[in-house]
Amino acid sequence: MNVLLTIASKEMRDGLRNRWVIAATLLLALLALSLAFLGSAPTGQVGVSPLVVTVVSLASLTVFLIPLIALLLSFDAVVGEVERGTMLLLLAYPVRRWQVIWGKFLGHAALLAIATGLGYGVAGLVLALMGEAEAESWLAFGSLVGSAILLGTVFLSIGYLLSALVRERATAAGLAVAAWLVFVLLFDLALLGWLSATEGRGVSADAFSWLLLLNPADVFRLLNLSGFEGVREVAGMIGVAQGAALSPPALLAALAAWIIVPLLLTVAVFQRRSL
Repeated sequence: MNVLLTIASKEMRDGLRNRWVIAATLLLALLALSLAFLGSAPTGQVGVSPLVVTVVSLASLTVFLIPLIALLLSFDAVVGEVERGTMLLLLAYPVRRWQVIWGKFLGHAALLAIATGLGYGVAGLVLALMGEAEAESWLAFGSLVGSAILLGTVFLSIGYLLSALVRERATAAGLAVAAWLVFVLLFDLALLGWLSATEGRGVSADAFSWLLLLNPADVFRLLNLSGFEGVREVAGMIGVAQGAALSPPALLAALAAWIIVPLLLTVAVFQRRSL
């Protein structure tokens, strides 16, 4: 455990030294504040909670931005160290390869959690000062922040796997961009195209729900946009929630599996990799 914490703290210090956390936090805070102020504008006319509107807007932003930040942070976590020769130096110490992977991963996950929590927390603080007090709205906001951190951790894990599989940083960067496109854009477009081509008869409602588990971005959307009544109404997800075969615990378990499985594969690949 001491080895893991030592490696994790080293990654955190490197991230702070490179001002990565500050830049990511400021970016997330700026965008979250913009959505919070813009989302509060129509609430006086339609009677919708400003925090609920912010949750819906932030959920859409998170799906695009958090995976990209996580992949940019992790795509060279392994191959970059190998190319620079620092991995051989690190392994010269009494540490095991799995400890290197898990330690670096914990450090990067902590950095991402800090950036996300502080960035979105600023928007929550502003809305609290504006008088937002509904318990369910705050529960939805807390769920958004927590699941956003989980989503980022998922893509950290995917980035680590890509980084362990290749020999050059440029290849890892290309694969990271491809992974972002597939999970954030192309998967849903392909699924929508299939449903359109088959006029909705190509897959049953239950099968469709399970297919969404193949994409962590869709799991995040389901968890946040259909998990709370007020959010469902604003997001137009009432019908999806009624027909969904997956409960919030099942969705959380799916995100956990998306974290653990790629990371275990990363360890297995790195154990067999020649340096």
